[in-house]
Amino acid sequence: MLLRPRQRLFVERSVKALDEHGNTIGVAPTGAGKTLMLSAVAGEIVGGSDAKACVLAHRDELTAQNRAKFARINPAIPTSVVDAGQKSWDGQVTFAMVPTLARSSNLDTMPTLDLLVIDEAHHAAADSYRRIIDRVRDRNADCRIYGVTATPMRGDKRGLRPVFSNVADQIRIGELIAAGHLIPPRTFVIDVGVQGELAKVRRTAEDFDMAEVERVMNKAPITEAIIRHWRDKAVGRPTVVFCAGVDHARAVTEAFCGAGVPAVLVTGAMTEAERKASLEDFTSGRAQVVVNVAVLTEGFDHPPTSCVVLLRPSSFKSTMIQMVGRGLRTVDPREHPGVIKTDCIVLDFGTSTLLHGSLEQDVDLDGREPDGEAPSKTCPSCEAVVPLGVTECPLCGHAFERRLASETTPLGDFIMSEIDLLKRSSFRWCDLFGDDAALMATGFNAWGGAFFLNGRWYAVGGLPRTPPKLLGIGERTVCLAAADDWLNEHESAESAHKSRRWLNEPPTEKQLSLLPADCAHDFGLTRYQASALISFRFNKSAIRSLVFGADADTDLARRAA
Repeated sequence: MLLRPRQRLFVERSVKALDEHGNTIGVAPTGAGKTLMLSAVAGEIVGGSDAKACVLAHRDELTAQNRAKFARINPAIPTSVVDAGQKSWDGQVTFAMVPTLARSSNLDTMPTLDLLVIDEAHHAAADSYRRIIDRVRDRNADCRIYGVTATPMRGDKRGLRPVFSNVADQIRIGELIAAGHLIPPRTFVIDVGVQGELAKVRRTAEDFDMAEVERVMNKAPITEAIIRHWRDKAVGRPTVVFCAGVDHARAVTEAFCGAGVPAVLVTGAMTEAERKASLEDFTSGRAQVVVNVAVLTEGFDHPPTSCVVLLRPSSFKSTMIQMVGRGLRTVDPREHPGVIKTDCIVLDFGTSTLLHGSLEQDVDLDGREPDGEAPSKTCPSCEAVVPLGVTECPLCGHAFERRLASETTPLGDFIMSEIDLLKRSSFRWCDLFGDDAALMATGFNAWGGAFFLNGRWYAVGGLPRTPPKLLGIGERTVCLAAADDWLNEHESAESAHKSRRWLNEPPTEKQLSLLPADCAHDFGLTRYQASALISFRFNKSAIRSLVFGADADTDLARRAA
């Protein structure tokens, strides 16, 4: 398997920081491939030696996922597991669940470690994590400590500096959207007559006083107005709604159902079986809306989700990022046939966007949230001062012109560009017919392509002696990213021959024999272009079948909606 170029840079910077400081943290949002990157870092540190490492996670499913992905990156390094079911340190790298390892009896059996890796490293300030970290350091003062997280700023303002003295690298959400690995949000801040009251709600040590927020928001006329705005801007979209309290969430769920929109409720007071049943209704499509209270903020992913409704403010930007992040995943058509997702509508009735301005977050290892006013801009139509991240003025409806993304550009205020992806790809992409409607790249084992039909792009990937697979549908950037990731998954550094000299040599006689006769008179044709054309020619029928079939399916689904 091959990491994306940006992932490789993240790994290189992390290893360098570990060498220099003995500890470091890397920050990367959902969709960046944090587990693959931490696996590569661990492999770089312990590979080819007898060093011992441990990778921490706080849930069983994360421990299993991390171990599986580590094996894909480092197939030669043996691993073991410490969790409720088994407690083995036999592997060179052990994957441990924190609640299990933090017990004194289990810490006593932990061997001396040379590397400790902390997934979801914002938890590193918690007491259970600190018990493990302190014991590791007591056993070996030179043990390197490495963490990765999407949200380094904790809600309780406890800083991470006692564990991490520096930040190795930060991949921003805007980078992933620009590269097609996340979907862009379209943010609307909507006042249903309560912004003044919400502005007066006091903050507690943890967040806004949610009981007071619930008193303001949980009123039938307000909920009816919210549903009207949702129908206007997001009807038909799988939607996650975040409420202030259980009574509020129950009332919102009943209001959606009363309006003819199937909705389910998820709260912390429900049993695990009840929550699972509600989420199954949502993910299966039987319910279009799932309403929750601080349950789906972290750890819930249903890629078809394309609308997030905020009915509560958040005093911490990290919480807002987590809530909106539920809707930014791209969709794999192999898992969700017929689903097209080009953006995520964010309807903010709870003033979080007014408070924080954008989804990008700078890291402060001392736990300090930035002071001062949120970044803003002036509407050219009505001169209202609005949050920097909104795409439509909430007062006059002016649609802001979008511009190209950069690392510092706030979300909701840019369009995606695939130019950077093509430059940064490990593979050379060919415009097969010079009309920018069929792009292909090949390796030794796989090929990937992006094809344009009826206003939409389709990503397709293939392997020898197996039928091609549909990888993505939607925007050009997203499809190029999906096809590029297919190649990364099935190729290696040896076969990512973007700059090899032979690519520019003339095609061989055997290649020309497999191509139309007029290719022999194309003196600009290269060996690599000939390889891409041959891959397309041999798979043309299957590609057409996938693309035309998907186009018909999505058109049918659109009419049904």
